Amino acid sequence: MADYRVIPLQTYPRRAHFQYFSQLAQPYGGLTVAVEITSFLARCQAEESPFFLSFLYCVSRAANRVPELRQRVRAGEIVEYDHCPTSHTVALEDGTYCYCTLEDTGPFSAYLARAQAAQARAKAQPSLEDGGEEDSLPLFFVSCLPWVSYEGLIQPTPVPADTNPRITWGRWRQEGKKVVLPVSLLCNHALVDGVHMAAFYRCLEEELALFPGESLPHTF
Repeated sequence: MADYRVIPLQTYPRRAHFQYFSQLAQPYGGLTVAVEITSFLARCQAEESPFFLSFLYCVSRAANRVPELRQRVRAGEIVEYDHCPTSHTVALEDGTYCYCTLEDTGPFSAYLARAQAAQARAKAQPSLEDGGEEDSLPLFFVSCLPWVSYEGLIQPTPVPADTNPRITWGRWRQEGKKVVLPVSLLCNHALVDGVHMAAFYRCLEEELALFPGESLPHTF
């Protein structure tokens, strides 16, 4: 079980916002942003790094730098996890997919080896189960649509609403001399505001510029 701390509701600065959005039937808010990946893509191609896992590494590190994206509602309490793994979709030969969970700790070379082994295991025993509710609570839910470069995305969400952020990206496209990638972020507004989503995109830009170097510390 991932380590976390309980955030007392009495001192939580967004207490009124949390109570309001928690009562909504559809409490999610989301953004799709065209993220520039020109230099990042060039480095991936020069180093023959698999694009998806390279980008996933940066996405995971960026999301973990924003404390609000590591917050969840657990047994009626707001908790903040120390670190959140990703659960991403892995394509199968029959046209369906399964899930694979990854930690982004360590340098990219070590992460890549772990990720490739984890994906091989997931394909060998495909499942749509991430474990029980306690196991899935810390996760970032990640998926990819490599076939299309989209402008907006509507994601399926459960009833009752959960608090796991969902991160999705599509196919990159050329815009003049730049290469951009549509990246979508969907969060439960009871815990996450627009300023926190904007922080994720800023962190992602920094992680892409640093790749494959060390992640920056939590700054938001």
